[in-house]
Amino acid sequence: MLTVHRIAVGAAAGTAVLALAATGCGSSNSNSSKTEKPSTGTTAPATPNPAAPTLSATEVDKVGTVVTDSNGYVLYRFDKDTAKPSHSNCLAACAAIWPPAPATDALSVKGIDKALVGQVTRPDGIKQLTLAGWPLYRYAKDDEPREAYGQGAGGTWFAITPTGAKATADTGGGTTSGGVVTPPGGSGY
Repeated sequence: MLTVHRIAVGAAAGTAVLALAATGCGSSNSNSSKTEKPSTGTTAPATPNPAAPTLSATEVDKVGTVVTDSNGYVLYRFDKDTAKPSHSNCLAACAAIWPPAPATDALSVKGIDKALVGQVTRPDGIKQLTLAGWPLYRYAKDDEPREAYGQGAGGTWFAITPTGAKATADTGGGTTSGGVVTPPGGSGY
């Protein structure tokens, strides 16, 4: 009887350890770069956090030098947004296809003037990164780094250059209706 009790207690403890480990690991979802910092009661180090999100100027086939996130995914701007003042008009279903790039205070840049980087609070309360005032987005159908399937979509979505301008090359992006992209030729990406 004592052996059965020890096994049950050991199994329960193992389950608790696994549950704690799983909750502390965070998501591997590339759309989310937000991580929670544990409360340690100490001040942050004076040196930049090596895990801080990074915006980079990256050469991407068919679109040229554009801005990518820490994982190498192309970032986009939306012509129906405004840069002065910064305002996002891609909400609800649109934001599901074009997820806003989350803003964070710990951000580094490579090949981009840090003075051009900012943030805006969206109508839904989310803080979103901006570049030259333009709110930044990912495209849900770019499932690999350095893909730019959203380039030119609907004539309103464009990969953003390091200065905040629209990338002018076109990858044959589809058309957009209400924020939903229809790929060219009717095939998926």
